[in-house]
Amino acid sequence: MAHIYMHFDFGADEEKAQQARHKLDVWKQAFRLDKKVQYKLDRPEDADAEEPAAGDNDKSRSPGRAAKAQKSGDASEESGTGNVSLLVRLYFSSHEKLSEQRWIERIPSEEPFKSASPKILRQGEPGFDAAVKQFADLD
Repeated sequence: MAHIYMHFDFGADEEKAQQARHKLDVWKQAFRLDKKVQYKLDRPEDADAEEPAAGDNDKSRSPGRAAKAQKSGDASEESGTGNVSLLVRLYFSSHEKLSEQRWIERIPSEEPFKSASPKILRQGEPGFDAAVKQFADLD
């Protein structure tokens, strides 16, 4: 079986993205889906620059870098480019088709995922190759 990707766009709602991530973690542990369900959060670069600025370790950073992080944070607030998305990869073997179908139906129907405009991408569909590349690029 090929991988199936689900893309959820949470917009600027980091809290809902974290709730979705937590729900996936609970399911992975409860149903032993370690290799079958994997996910990665995609945050814009501006959000990554803001996180260290929130801590008390501003003294260890150079003044130019702190100013750049603050400037990029201001720019992200003005332009509204704080979109957080979640990319979920499902991989079930060929004899687990029923389980695969149940998870494809269940994940987008649950609450934190429902409002995130879910997209399901299967092999051969437009956007599948981009999803594979995006998943591989995220850490």
